[in-house]
Amino acid sequence: MYWLVLVLSGVLEAVWATALGRSEGFSRLAPTLVFVGALVASMVGLALAMRALPIGTAYAVWVGIGAALTAGYAMWSGQEPVSALRVLLLAGIVGCVIGLKLTH
Repeated sequence: MYWLVLVLSGVLEAVWATALGRSEGFSRLAPTLVFVGALVASMVGLALAMRALPIGTAYAVWVGIGAALTAGYAMWSGQEPVSALRVLLLAGIVGCVIGLKLTH
């Protein structure tokens, strides 16, 4: 259960990071509200997961999921360029997250 909470919190990290960029310095209300809600939920989930998982593992997984999803979404939506090397490097992050889960 703690791993599921951690993964969902990592997804919410990508949501708040994307919303932060779209808020244009908190000048747009809807993205700002999404940012605040996703940020709070993501942090609460991370804190819950850290009750049972080592802090280093939990944090690395949380950041890895958030970073990979944020960058992947930016490439998918055309906000960032897509290249084979970028996709390979993001796959490496995902592979490391999976490795941390398997070695836990």
